[in-house]
Amino acid sequence: MKKALAVIAGLVVLAACGGSSTDTKPAEETPATTTEAPAAATSPEAERGLELIAKSDCLTCHQVVEASVGPAYEVIAAKYPDNDAVVDSLSQKVIKGGAGNWGTVPMTPHPDLSPDDAKAMVKYVLSLK
Repeated sequence: MKKALAVIAGLVVLAACGGSSTDTKPAEETPATTTEAPAAATSPEAERGLELIAKSDCLTCHQVVEASVGPAYEVIAAKYPDNDAVVDSLSQKVIKGGAGNWGTVPMTPHPDLSPDDAKAMVKYVLSLK
């Protein structure tokens, strides 16, 4: 789990480093990131979802705690109950993309993602309640 969290944090940092920076603050003075995933993934499927998210482009638009381009995972988890119908619906949104539920910015479709992988990712997000 700690290794997966480190991977997520590293990916977030890489995604945020999109160009040259004028910030001269040493790394040890930079505030801690709030995108580290809480240790909430308790089921094997949610653990697999965390690993899949770490390997995907999800963290480009979503963070765990703070809103970014898309809503924070914790806000998504608070909005939806964790049941099979919701998991099926949200996993289809991950695969097909969508717009309108969280504002005007559409979510990019992920058609190469298998339904089982999308469900595992959704299970992880919903585990953050």
